[in-house]
Amino acid sequence: MNKAIIQFKDFSFQYQAQSEPTLKDINLTIYEGEKVLIVGPSGSGKSTLGQCLNGIIPHIYKGQAQGQFLIQGKPAFEQTIYDKSNQVSTVLQDTDGQFIGLSVAEDLAFALENDVEPLARMREKINHWAEKLDLKQLLEHRPQDLSGGQKQRVSLAGVLIDESPILLFDEPLANLDPKSGQDIIDLIDQLHQEGHTSTIIIEHRLEDVLYRQVDRIVLINDGRILFDGRPDDLLKGSLLAENGIREPLYLTTLKELGLSLTGLKQLANLEELDLPKLDLSLESSKIPLKERGEPLFELTDVSFSYGEKKVLDAIDLKIGKGERIAIVGKNGAGKSTLAKALCRFIRTQGSYSWQGQDIKEDSIKERAERIGYVLQNPNQMISTTMIFDEVALGLRLRGVAESEIEERVLAVLKTCGLYEFRKWPISALSFGQKKRVTIASILVLNPEIILLDEPTAGQDQRNYQEIMDFLDQLNREGHTIIMITHDMQLMLDYSDRALVVADGRILADQSPVEVLTNQELLAAANLKETSIFSLARKLGLNPLDLTDFYMRERGKTHV
Repeated sequence: MNKAIIQFKDFSFQYQAQSEPTLKDINLTIYEGEKVLIVGPSGSGKSTLGQCLNGIIPHIYKGQAQGQFLIQGKPAFEQTIYDKSNQVSTVLQDTDGQFIGLSVAEDLAFALENDVEPLARMREKINHWAEKLDLKQLLEHRPQDLSGGQKQRVSLAGVLIDESPILLFDEPLANLDPKSGQDIIDLIDQLHQEGHTSTIIIEHRLEDVLYRQVDRIVLINDGRILFDGRPDDLLKGSLLAENGIREPLYLTTLKELGLSLTGLKQLANLEELDLPKLDLSLESSKIPLKERGEPLFELTDVSFSYGEKKVLDAIDLKIGKGERIAIVGKNGAGKSTLAKALCRFIRTQGSYSWQGQDIKEDSIKERAERIGYVLQNPNQMISTTMIFDEVALGLRLRGVAESEIEERVLAVLKTCGLYEFRKWPISALSFGQKKRVTIASILVLNPEIILLDEPTAGQDQRNYQEIMDFLDQLNREGHTIIMITHDMQLMLDYSDRALVVADGRILADQSPVEVLTNQELLAAANLKETSIFSLARKLGLNPLDLTDFYMRERGKTHV
């Protein structure tokens, strides 16, 4: 057996500001060369475990620890942050908090400069990792100016460049389009195989990580380890559902087809999954497309450039009242810029009309009365210290009575799963919990169109379901919901119309199923089909029929 590189023995940790331990009686050993996936719902303690590993605890966040925590046989909390950094390289979930350099090239060079690498060697390594992560064209750009996915790749290159025996990835897929996420998992697997590193991945997107083999999955909730073992053993049981983690979509579909997973092998790998012969004949009763509502918002010939680079190119778009629209496409395609144009955050060419009235000269405040925008990064939206005050801020600025404010804020906090934290400071929340605060702060204002940039990124299944059910409720009440997302299952489950954006243009405006069955379109926009389609081919079924079956069964579950 390989040598133990990380050991937790009866380990507990309690933050100074908390009355109860966040981690409780942790017993976990990770061996040299292992690849381990750590999953758990928001607030479960998995990020705290990661912060112990990379030295953020106890060097930045203080608290009381009990038990043993060893890295390479030495007490980890007795090591300096510099010593810890030579052993553990971390890609953080919040990429903006990781940038040092004024350009991408400078950021990649930072670790090498600290190691006093010769200039020629630095340039060689920067070029190597920039090439590997498709950053060559971005080396002179400011990291802060990049899209979310591009930022993630810069952060990844910045830590991989300084080779360490332990690689820690905190939600590495959170901001990546589907194909780029798949490529990152491929790259992590390649690095793991080539470097024989101990690789630890903390991630909500279980199915996406399982695209490549992991040795073990560790499930944590309420600060305790509930499962530590082979992926197949976890996928067969009910622990994922009980603890708010979304299982792979193909397994959900197999269960809906009436197949028991007990006794099946290779559940974590659809290609190798040994399925019994199924006698299936699915009815082809296609779910009718939802009719578009009365015209609400229209964009005509909208274009925008950053300097000489055209980011939006002659966009024509009609949005109807009560629609559920997903905007999808590869990183840097112009999705977020289109959202800024909708909200009047940027001045563009072209015309805008609201129910036939010209609104191009709206102020940002006037446009905000029509469209509420939830940003991808919650830290860019938060402006107060307490959760209740943050959600109440928009109402207070509008002069709403305090009695009404309290009623509306508490109702939204319950919907977003934040009611128990209503008196907490925002600084005590995880990244995912902060995201829910920003969604609540927009939802409480009741705008006619709600535009969300990656609404479920970093959310566990329970919070994901609560947020999306609430958005569906708002949609049934007449609100138009527009979501920028990289989650193909979310697009399939919660939208009636998909706008595929690439290179500043709308390549397609179709139903989600039509998008997911168009291989050329998927390739052009860095998307990928859901695993329902792969399962259908494995079963010898028409992917459209199996998707139709899944949607009907899902409809029965979410009535």
